[in-house]
Amino acid sequence: MKTANIFPIAGVMGWPVTHSLSPKLHNYWLEENNIDGAYIPLAVQPENIEQALVSLKTLGFMGCNLTIPHKALAIKYVEEITPLALRIGAINTIVVQKNGSLKGDNTDAFGFLKNLYEQIPNFDCAHGSTIILGAGGAARAVCVALIDAGAREICVLNRSQDRGEKLVSDFGPIVSSKSWELRGSALKNASLLVNTTSLGMRGQPNLEIDISLLPVNAVVYDLVYSPLMTRLLISAGARGNRVVDGLGMLLHQARPGFFAWFGKEPEVSERLRSFVKGDLLEKIK
Repeated sequence: MKTANIFPIAGVMGWPVTHSLSPKLHNYWLEENNIDGAYIPLAVQPENIEQALVSLKTLGFMGCNLTIPHKALAIKYVEEITPLALRIGAINTIVVQKNGSLKGDNTDAFGFLKNLYEQIPNFDCAHGSTIILGAGGAARAVCVALIDAGAREICVLNRSQDRGEKLVSDFGPIVSSKSWELRGSALKNASLLVNTTSLGMRGQPNLEIDISLLPVNAVVYDLVYSPLMTRLLISAGARGNRVVDGLGMLLHQARPGFFAWFGKEPEVSERLRSFVKGDLLEKIK
């Protein structure tokens, strides 16, 4: 918790960083909890990330979030990293500790599961198989989250199959990899389909996938949150599948950092969702 002499500051480092919704989100929580502090965007080029992180303590920051392209690069510049972040291979949350050292964590797995269980309370990760589209940092976080939640079978499909094979190597026999061209036929026995790619995101190509073989009782989860309802989710919902958009993951992954920096447990409410959704609509005008 802060003292009377401390004005708590945190922020998000990225390049670019203007797209980030984190300042709007965290400043909403600061106002909601009557905390006299600030959360600001920090445009940091990749070649300056070490210097920027070292400066956190000097500038009085409690910590920061990291977004593209810093999540993997920053690992070598923190003194401590959580076991979870090590498994994922990236950090998105840094806390300046009392001795001035930096501790790196990854809250994406937490955010992924919280959002899944909030939207689909009865979902059982141990039942059936999961299909993950993509093999980047987000896919790694999803794999770790599902493995820790009891998943028994995860199949990764990526446009570059060698990246999918890297997840098989890192996470063991629970994870398998298939060619991107098989993404339609791979859905036959799935209980969960997760899109971790940028395909379907506003300004990006559409995700081309035939979901006709996907069981109607399967859940479809798209990490994309702009637009909230991607073509994948619209198609899945139209055929009766339960769907989960990516906004809740964004909101929940921010909670541990806010608590660490500002000392209050924030709430992910419908009012907050509406507030952030309004900003998303503003950005596309």
